[in-house]
Amino acid sequence: MDALGLAVVAAAFIAYAAISRSIETWPVTPALLFVAFGFAISPMAFGLVHLDVGHSAIHMIAEFTLIILLFSDAAQIDRQTFLKNALLPRRLLSIALPLTIVLGALVAKIVFPSFSIFDIMLLAAILAPTDAALGQAVVTNPAVPEKIREALSVESGLNDGIVLPVVIFFATCASAAGHAGTGVWEWLFFGAKQVVLGPIAGVVIGYVGARVIDAAAKRGTIHPAAEGFAIIALALLAYAAAEIIGGNGFISAFVAGLTFGNAVRERCKFLFEFMEAEGQGLLLLTFLIFGAVMLGEGLPHFTPAILLYAILSLTLIRLLPVWLSLRGAGVGSAETVFIGWFGPRGLASILFALLIVERSDIQNADMILTVVTATVALSTLLHGLSASPAAAALSRLQIQREGKNA
Repeated sequence: MDALGLAVVAAAFIAYAAISRSIETWPVTPALLFVAFGFAISPMAFGLVHLDVGHSAIHMIAEFTLIILLFSDAAQIDRQTFLKNALLPRRLLSIALPLTIVLGALVAKIVFPSFSIFDIMLLAAILAPTDAALGQAVVTNPAVPEKIREALSVESGLNDGIVLPVVIFFATCASAAGHAGTGVWEWLFFGAKQVVLGPIAGVVIGYVGARVIDAAAKRGTIHPAAEGFAIIALALLAYAAAEIIGGNGFISAFVAGLTFGNAVRERCKFLFEFMEAEGQGLLLLTFLIFGAVMLGEGLPHFTPAILLYAILSLTLIRLLPVWLSLRGAGVGSAETVFIGWFGPRGLASILFALLIVERSDIQNADMILTVVTATVALSTLLHGLSASPAAAALSRLQIQREGKNA
């Protein structure tokens, strides 16, 4: 990125910061605004930024963002709140999530008949995680019933980490299929080390980190301002430790976050506030890059088949598993549709796709990246525009029900 492009991006963040409180009342999400701005400065529009998907800076930002996202999402899951409202997120994660991957793979095989079994499973797994950032007006709106908000928030916070080993496994299989000269057992051994050693490193780093933070907080030797970068360092340490011993660093970061969040006794308020603020900046930067680079490059390659799969991914492939998983859970039809619709695809899918393109030698990697780009772009638009109206509609429905029961 040249000086002009950097200046434009910096100015965009300053402008956003200046009106960030006002944007909370807008009918569009910040993610949608940054994707639109990113596309506006791409070569497809005004051409102020010239980067390609393979640029090292893109992958460095993507990897750093994914590490922080996985760790912080897992660490901030409130165990008591989760146990209190465990039924819905448990069903969404244990039933709807695997059904989404299976159904997504079946539909992908029909729409993309040239894809191998590993390609379709990889694509389905990449697009399975949801992103609460695109439906922020939903998960932060008190008018939406608490159990619905908590279910969507917990689901989006955990499903990316749960799906990650699946993504790694099928990416390994797809890479092995493209290397006839490499033994299958060698690839399987590599994949096994990734998904076994990564969690081990995460548990150790997360637990030790919690004990260190607790001891420092109890003695009063840690300054509140230092808590923020302590969690970033802990997430990076978990990633690096796993990579050193041959495990997957991203899985390690997620497991470390889970371990840290459950093991830490001193609730370091500033630590999580820092992550929320800095994490928001990373999130918006990723969506800007998505609009400027991935969408700009992918748009000319969108075919009717790709757009069809993107639409099905956001509707049938999401709604049917959610409906099946919530049967008998005491959730009304309107709430079920609401939960099913607000399964936006966003940050995790973007980062997983970039990770696969950089680290794997998969024959259909470019095609998979294009499908993911189309799906996330459509999701950003549709969920970004419908979040506030849908939340308001559900709130009115709840009021009507309460009025009839009064």
